Amino acid sequence: MTSGTPGTPGNPDGADAVEGATAAGGTETVRGTDATAAGGAAEDGAERGPRQQLTTDTARPEGGGRAAPGDAPAPARQWPLLTVLVLAGLGLLVVGTDPFPQSFRVGAILVGAALLTGAAIRRTLPSVGMLAVRSRFTDMITYGVMGGLIVLLALMVQPGPWVRIPFLEDVLHLTVT
Repeated sequence: MTSGTPGTPGNPDGADAVEGATAAGGTETVRGTDATAAGGAAEDGAERGPRQQLTTDTARPEGGGRAAPGDAPAPARQWPLLTVLVLAGLGLLVVGTDPFPQSFRVGAILVGAALLTGAAIRRTLPSVGMLAVRSRFTDMITYGVMGGLIVLLALMVQPGPWVRIPFLEDVLHLTVT
């Protein structure tokens, strides 16, 4: 048990009594603290406070089911996540080995493309395995914005940027000088 769990010494409310849990282990019904500790007199068998529901488990993210049938091997079930990881790993390998000029830019673009691929996979497939971390909308926005920013920065990095955006150059000059 962790601190804050009813009935443990680390609980700031004292010793709460856990009455029971659902069969699925989702929530537990808890009675409030001792009435004498709150300044009142308690009768035997009387309710001492409002009944509360504690969450004991987390819900699976939307679309967090298997991406392949259950009898398939683990890598096949997690192919969406593996696709994103392999693409990002390839980008990091290109940056790390520096095999050609501008490889830092190409590698960073691959890392950004991996996140954009994750956003596209999350949007189009109903079940993506462990690529689903939060809700579908939040995952798409997070992967898409981060991937887009990484690609944009890779295209604008000095020396010799491939893309010039005057507004952003002006902002940078105002913050640096």
